[in-house]
Amino acid sequence: MKNRNILISGASIAGPALAYWLRRYGFNPTVVERAPELRDGGYAVDFRGASMHAIERMGLLGEVRRAQTHMGEVLFVDQDNKPLASMPSEFMSGEVEILRGDLARILYEASRQDTEYLFGDSITSLTQGEEGVRVTFQHAPPRTFDLVVGADGLHSNVRALAFGDESRFVRDLGYYISIFTTPNLLELDYSGRYFSVPGKTVGVYSARRNTEAKVLCAFASPPLTYDRHDSAQQKRLLADRFAGEGWEIPRFLEAMWNAPDFYFDSISQVHMDSWSSGRTVLLGDAAYCASPLSGMGTGLAVVGAYVLAGELQAAGGDHRTAFARYQEQMRGYVQQSQKQGQDGGTWFVPSSRAMLWFRNQIYRGMSFAPWKKLISKMAMGAGNAITLKEYPV
Repeated sequence: MKNRNILISGASIAGPALAYWLRRYGFNPTVVERAPELRDGGYAVDFRGASMHAIERMGLLGEVRRAQTHMGEVLFVDQDNKPLASMPSEFMSGEVEILRGDLARILYEASRQDTEYLFGDSITSLTQGEEGVRVTFQHAPPRTFDLVVGADGLHSNVRALAFGDESRFVRDLGYYISIFTTPNLLELDYSGRYFSVPGKTVGVYSARRNTEAKVLCAFASPPLTYDRHDSAQQKRLLADRFAGEGWEIPRFLEAMWNAPDFYFDSISQVHMDSWSSGRTVLLGDAAYCASPLSGMGTGLAVVGAYVLAGELQAAGGDHRTAFARYQEQMRGYVQQSQKQGQDGGTWFVPSSRAMLWFRNQIYRGMSFAPWKKLISKMAMGAGNAITLKEYPV
C-alpha cells in the first residue's frame, strides 16, 4: 500500500467519516480544522437510501438512532398559527434524522482514537510534487503528506489553493439561509412549524427532546456583500430583512442575538468538471455541494467518504486510479442530488402569493394516500441513486 499519509481539511461530517474508513484500510489520516473545537449547532440532517447503508457499514447506525430527533408532523401555518398544510415526517426527515452537531460528534468519537486531529489551525499553502504535497499551516510547522483531501465545505480553503477562486465553481441559487438555536419558545412537542410570505420562509422545530428549538430563516435575494466571519453583521442583515414580518418572527429575531451557534450563508451549489488535481482531491460540499434545499448534503458526505476511502484501498493507494473511480462512482448520485436542490427553492421560498397558495395546496394533498406513498418514493429517489460497492477491510 502506498500513499498512506493523508491530510484531511475539515472536521465536520465528511472529514471524520473519511478518517474512519482510511484507518480501517491501513492509512494514516490527519485532520486539520480551523475551529478551536468541534462545532455544535446546525440544522437537522437525515439519512435515506445509500447513506443509511454507509452509516450502517460504519457500525454507527445504532448510535445515530439513539440520537435521532424523532421529529413528527411539520405544519405550514398562517399568521394566526392556523394550519394550512402538513408534511409527512418521512418526507422531511428521511429514514433517520439527527442534528448535525450530534452527528459530527459521533463521527469524531468513532475516529479520534487513531486519527491525529489539529484543531484551531488551517492550511496556508500546498506545493505538489512527484513524491507528495508540502503543506504549510497557520500555526503548525510545515509537513509533507502523500495526499491532501479538501472536506472543508462550500467555501473550501483547499479548493481555493489547489483549483482556484471559488467564483469559478460556486453557483448561487438566489437564496440565503440562517439557522440558530433558541429556547423552545412555542413549546413544540417533537414537531415543527413553517410560515411563508412571498420571498421569505421561517421555520422552527423542537430539538434535543424538546429542550430547545432550531430556527431556520430563508429568503430570496440577489448576491449580498458581507463579511462571512462577522456574525454580528450577519445578524443585523437578517434582522433588517425580516423586520416588520408577523407570526412569531419578532420573538425568534429577539432570541437570535443570544444564539450560541448562529449560521448564515448563501444557498449555493458547487459544480466542477474534476474533483481532483494531482495529489489533491475534494470531498462533500467542497466538491459537489447540492445546497441545504436538496436534503442530500449529509448523504453525499458520508457516501463520498465511503467511496473515496474504498477506492483508495482497492487501488493499493494509487491516487490517480482511485480518484478517477471515486468520481465515476459518485457522479450520477451527485447529479440527482443537485437537481433536487435546484428545484427546492421554488417550493420552500415561493416568490409570489399565487405560488404560495399553489404550494400549500400541493402540500395539503401530500398527507393522503396515494400521494403520501408517491411523495415518500420521490424523496427516496435521490437517496438511492447509487449502489454501494463492497470494499474488503
